[in-house]
Amino acid sequence: MSVDPFIEAEKRGGHSVKRACELLEVSRAAFYARRDGHRGPREVRDAELSERIGGLHRDSRGTYGAPRIHAALRREGELCGRRRARLMRALGLQGRHRRRRQITTIPAPDAGWRPDLIGRDFQADPDESTPAGAETSPMSPPMRAGCIWPR
Repeated sequence: MSVDPFIEAEKRGGHSVKRACELLEVSRAAFYARRDGHRGPREVRDAELSERIGGLHRDSRGTYGAPRIHAALRREGELCGRRRARLMRALGLQGRHRRRRQITTIPAPDAGWRPDLIGRDFQADPDESTPAGAETSPMSPPMRAGCIWPR
């Protein structure tokens, strides 16, 4: 929130601008600079960077977020800090991200285990097991472990 309207009202009321600026902890030079319409160096730099950021975001088809935009600016020789992501927020730009994995099946907490009606046995036979890492697939190239098939 700007304090300039309050200082301006005090000035119109015949009070000292110096005292109003002291009370509101604003420098008189900054008050008069904003009043005259001069933009500060940070505001000018932000406007330049906003144009560059918008262009980079457009060139990436809207996929780049703040970290990638920052990296692209650094590659181009632009010196700016990571915290300039606030400019992306001000422009309403946001990078794309992968969707979260959606959980589709949630088991009921009171559901019990179903009996195995087929009678499957998943225990490995110790006599017929293949050592781990053995090349048992006929399609695997030499010196590379392929799929391990039980013999």
